[in-house]
Amino acid sequence: MNYLSIENISKSYGERVLFEDLSFGINKDQKIAFIAKNGTGKTSVLNIIAGKDTPDSGQVIQRKGINIAYLSQEQNLDPQLSIEETIFATENTILPIIKQYDLALQNPEDSENYQKAFELMERHNAWDFETQYKLILSKLKLNNLNQKVATLSGGQKKRLGLAIILINKPDLLILDEPTNHLDLEMIEWLESFFKKEKITLFMVTHDRYFLERVCNEIIELDQGELYKYKGNYSYFLEKKEERIAQEASSTEKAKNLFKKELDWMRRQPKARTTKSKSRIDDFYEIKKKAKKRRQDHTVQLEINMERLGSKIVELHNLKKSFGDLTILDGFEYVFKKGERIGVIGKNGTGKSSFLNILTQKETVNGGKVIVGETVKFGYYTQKGIQIKEGQKVIEVIKEYGEEIPLTKGRRISAAQLLERFLFDRKKQYDFVEKLSGGERKRLYLCTVLIQNPNFLILDEPTNDLDVITLNVLESFLLDYPGNLIVVSHDRYFMDKIVDSLFVFRGDGIVENFPGNYSDFRTYEDSKPTESTKKDSKKSDIKKTPSKSKLSYQEKREFGSLEKDIENLERKKKTLESFFTQEDISQEQVTEKSNELQEIIQLIEQKEERWLELSMKLED
Repeated sequence: MNYLSIENISKSYGERVLFEDLSFGINKDQKIAFIAKNGTGKTSVLNIIAGKDTPDSGQVIQRKGINIAYLSQEQNLDPQLSIEETIFATENTILPIIKQYDLALQNPEDSENYQKAFELMERHNAWDFETQYKLILSKLKLNNLNQKVATLSGGQKKRLGLAIILINKPDLLILDEPTNHLDLEMIEWLESFFKKEKITLFMVTHDRYFLERVCNEIIELDQGELYKYKGNYSYFLEKKEERIAQEASSTEKAKNLFKKELDWMRRQPKARTTKSKSRIDDFYEIKKKAKKRRQDHTVQLEINMERLGSKIVELHNLKKSFGDLTILDGFEYVFKKGERIGVIGKNGTGKSSFLNILTQKETVNGGKVIVGETVKFGYYTQKGIQIKEGQKVIEVIKEYGEEIPLTKGRRISAAQLLERFLFDRKKQYDFVEKLSGGERKRLYLCTVLIQNPNFLILDEPTNDLDVITLNVLESFLLDYPGNLIVVSHDRYFMDKIVDSLFVFRGDGIVENFPGNYSDFRTYEDSKPTESTKKDSKKSDIKKTPSKSKLSYQEKREFGSLEKDIENLERKKKTLESFFTQEDISQEQVTEKSNELQEIIQLIEQKEERWLELSMKLED
């Protein structure tokens, strides 16, 4: 079922053409990622699809009755409302019923009101909705429902906007960088949520593991052309490589044909016949193909890193608190030359504060930070570039000099450096305030790296960078000989770049883990849970096994489980035989398939419970 048809849309700002004649469709249950370079109009495409902006030409045709929700980079929320009031201010019809039921629970003596609320919950089947609503708020760490929107950080507002959309379950969900401002735990939950939910997605994201695990189609905007890939991120990379190789081959053939046609063109007299005129038209088409170049410039980050001595940075017994919130409690670490460390942890555990302490932008309550004499920090913060009104891109770089030193004694001009960061000569004279979010980040990264640091500190460097720039940045960082510390929620980036982790657990606890993020997740998943530990402790203490650990109620349950499973197995066989019949309608197939799925799930649940009780009997 088609939800949206995007037909020949174009968008320009002044002389700057973002895109022309783009056409594609969005169908039910598709999970589409939209990939393009920064500054080529990704957000503009999202705004047009969501109805927040209009194209210069073309149209967006929407299926009647389709509910579309849009999570943009900036949230338009009423600052006077609380989190709970903001959620209940939406048009969702189930939320007021849940609220009425919660209020009735607070006044149990009013039995009539409680009965009405209970019946409403039953009638609208609101129990599952309530469970999921509370789960979403919990997973996105929106626990203080009375907190005013005005007091929320930018990240909290983004999470609130995401929560509202997920709770309301739209038919089509449009997302602009949904993983920004989420910690790793939240990202993994959201990834799992989107994988299992039957929801239609159209998103822009730089998180490549998210692309890999959630999306089933990728649309790429490359040099004004749209390319569609029916698969995930790995499939996209494979097919894009094939496409580029094929284009290079056809361009080479066109060049050879172009030379022959050029000779013919020069021999042409001024008066042309109809036949020869037609051939001239063909020639211009060939010329267009021959002149086409792959414009996948690579950012050549060849900075002239200053020499790094044997003493890097030493952290001795560091203590840091903000009121009751403890960030560090006696943290010790001596950095070795060339170390590459990732910093992970939940939001609010002090990751960014740690970077500020390391660079001595923030003081500690106790302990010492000793920085070696040869250390020169390059600190990429989340705040980004400080925009000066009326400042042009090239003027930002010229603040560091007309010429920039590179490796091996070479020097390049400010304009040449910017070209290496994918800013062409025309773009260099744009005002900084007119750049896209990703382009500003790229410019900021340039200003950090050209100062020749030998100890790079990057705080969420992947936010708003396009996948192409990310690949190039990763290539540079893999070759970077200095020390590196990265705070990032981008798991793919962390896996490629870092060798060890500082894991911020909260309450001042920081652990040093010897591996990348995937290593850490494997390790964490293999650890025994608290309940397993308690069970093992109990088994150590109680040497004499009891004859039966089942309660009276559990014994009755255990006795009935086998009968229940047998009955369900019979129902399952009956339903399976139904599908062997001829002349079954599509409606019957759908109905019986759903029924069969429910029975299979029930069997699995009851078998798990039977196994759990039988193990208690054996203990």
